[in-house]
Amino acid sequence: MEELRKEAYGPAGDVARHLPFDDLVAGLGALADAPKDVGVLALIVRRLADGTRETPARLCLTPEEGVPGDGWSRRPPRSPDAQLAVMRHDVAALIANGQPLTLFGDNLLVELDISAANLPCGSRLRVGEAIVEVTPKPHNGCSKFEARFGADALRFVGPGLDRPRNLRGVYWRVVDAGEVEVGCSVRVISRPVP
Repeated sequence: MEELRKEAYGPAGDVARHLPFDDLVAGLGALADAPKDVGVLALIVRRLADGTRETPARLCLTPEEGVPGDGWSRRPPRSPDAQLAVMRHDVAALIANGQPLTLFGDNLLVELDISAANLPCGSRLRVGEAIVEVTPKPHNGCSKFEARFGADALRFVGPGLDRPRNLRGVYWRVVDAGEVEVGCSVRVISRPVP
């Protein structure tokens, strides 16, 4: 059990890099609008058993493992609704404030609008050669997120008026296996009919 706790936590953050809430809000306002229909996969992250993170340039997403070798496949129960943690790349860079983007622990960082308005639950996307689907599970900040990025960052991404923007991210599940690589397109192929 101690091994799981160590693995689940991963690397620590730098308190000196924590941004105040007002700076985060101002930074968000300065970001360009993210693409709605076709974006880019900016980073792939695999969480290793010893708590470290690696950033493969290419791999095959699968319905069985998500990101092969990632912590999700080692930690029961493996809910398909939490298979791939996904975050908007520019929002992650804003919150990290110079810290490595692997610190978040999200598997995929994308240049795409992942808001609930743009990608409601059930939306399907082609990431490289793989097909993924947005799941209903909310991706919320937690005590690990707060320790790495600060209480103001947790409030910034947490419940409130901005929650539908999914600033902390979303979860996807793999529908069809396929190769993905950093720089490949992330294309919306369907959205559920309201």
